[in-house]
Amino acid sequence: MPSLTHSRPKVLVPEKLSPDGLALLRTTLDVQERKGLSPEELLEIIPSYDALLVRSETKVTATVLQAAKQLKVVARAGVGVDNVDVGAATKLGIVVVNSPSGNIGAAAEHTIALMMSMARKIPEACSSLKDGKWERSKFVGVEVKGKVLGIIGLGKVGLTVARIAKGLGMTVNALDPYASPAAAASVPVTLVSSLPELLASADFLTIHTPLIASTRGMISDAELALMKPGARILNVARGGTIDEAALLAALDSGHLAGAAIDVFTSEPPEQDSIATKLIAHPRAVVTPHLGASTVEAQENVSVDVCEQVLEILKGSLPRSAVNAPIILPEEYQKLQPFVHLVEKIGSLYTQHYASLPGGSMARNTFDLVYHGEVASIGNTKPLFAALIKGLLAPISGEEGFNINIVNAELVARERGIFVSEQHSRDPQEDSSYSSLITLIARPPSRASSRAPDASDSSNGAPQLQHQRIISGTCRGGQPLITRLGRFEATFEPEGTLLICENYDSPGKIGVVGSILGREGVNINFMTVAPVSSKLTTNGGTGEAKLTKSDSGVVLSDDSILGKKEALMILGVDRVIPLQTTTDLVKEGGVLSACAVTL
Repeated sequence: MPSLTHSRPKVLVPEKLSPDGLALLRTTLDVQERKGLSPEELLEIIPSYDALLVRSETKVTATVLQAAKQLKVVARAGVGVDNVDVGAATKLGIVVVNSPSGNIGAAAEHTIALMMSMARKIPEACSSLKDGKWERSKFVGVEVKGKVLGIIGLGKVGLTVARIAKGLGMTVNALDPYASPAAAASVPVTLVSSLPELLASADFLTIHTPLIASTRGMISDAELALMKPGARILNVARGGTIDEAALLAALDSGHLAGAAIDVFTSEPPEQDSIATKLIAHPRAVVTPHLGASTVEAQENVSVDVCEQVLEILKGSLPRSAVNAPIILPEEYQKLQPFVHLVEKIGSLYTQHYASLPGGSMARNTFDLVYHGEVASIGNTKPLFAALIKGLLAPISGEEGFNINIVNAELVARERGIFVSEQHSRDPQEDSSYSSLITLIARPPSRASSRAPDASDSSNGAPQLQHQRIISGTCRGGQPLITRLGRFEATFEPEGTLLICENYDSPGKIGVVGSILGREGVNINFMTVAPVSSKLTTNGGTGEAKLTKSDSGVVLSDDSILGKKEALMILGVDRVIPLQTTTDLVKEGGVLSACAVTL
């Protein structure tokens, strides 16, 4: 939803991005380019933005994210997200996206370019010739044809490098426990089982992995010692995967004939650091993080992340979220109407049952049952997230409250909410609905010290007619409630609704209308919902029993069986004060009354 303080969502772009992508955003969003922001300036202005687009220079820290009260998405125009605190974003429900495919070709080509430059000593020869020297014998290189290229990480970039290397006549070995054997065989690449085996075989070694705990410093003194004397190493992936001090020592000793490095542990490298010494080394070919620096790659990643930002701000799922599950577009298209339905069901549950004794969150264990066609969709994460958002939004306030597919499971754990998702291919009870979703709130465990709950029975099993159950479906894409508690209700969960439980007796509607009229409340529509004929007391046995209605009023078997109850759902034009609902119970003779806003 756009901020209340401006007509269009605001997007902050503190770094240079391709104009093609930004042009897409400007059609519907307020795009503000603010290059050269200091960390303090970013922290000061970020609270007013809905989206943040960065490359590698801007540090999106936990402090920045916590200050970003309206932020929905951080988009990194590139492959990695090293400069974004993904964990902090997840806790805050902020989607983090990147563009893992936009610069694959550029990164692979740069790897090959560095390998050829290192093998043929092109940078040194170029510099010498520009200095007016002619030193042909000094710059004798080696051919890559017939050499072994070792690749750590056979993802999309690694595979592309492998294909180019095979075209150059190289033998390619790779280490990646998650590599597809079929993809490797198509190149072909030989998959090895251990890092020592790969290192010992390689004339050239290139790394194409993310920087995570298991890859940080993965190539250090011990690993470099396993490589052939005169081998060469490349890194166009992430600074920090190679121990820079160990690499410098291997070059100094002559054990390695060369290194080609595009990424460093700190960028730009600090003065007098190991990285600066590595850059100055005569056997090192270095570039300032140019792996994705082609015109085509910059356009690709810019357009990619900008398209994702547009989709996220419209409420759809991103293609390349690093902190959200992947959901196929065709699945999400089917789920979208039901996402709205489940959120409405959750909000209705909390608001309606909060008015009853014990409050809504006296029950924190739920069954979410999918019936019919919707049950055939494999990934229901958006529905789970919608339920958690619906349950908590009415009691948590809206400021800074952002529950979505990114953080729903985390929020549920923190709040002690347990949801069991169940799938049934047959619609429940009413075959007229091709899809039906039912929320069942499980009663708390019985304790000997408390009074019976409305859902208790003599044998500890819940009475069906007093279970807290809400069912709904979608008709023409519109959410529709079909059951509320023990009543067969059919109404659209929109706007402000007044829900009254009462004995179905003449004049009741007139009394309720009179009280609302006295308070200046207009009724837009009204639906009367009877008790479901499918739900009978004690399985239809008619046994006499004292029990409590959902309103907390003690009813005998005479009152249940002798007086027919009904539920009135009225759509009204304004929020109803608590005193009015109290008057409806006292003066109007209804059993319970509550107002909900959906």
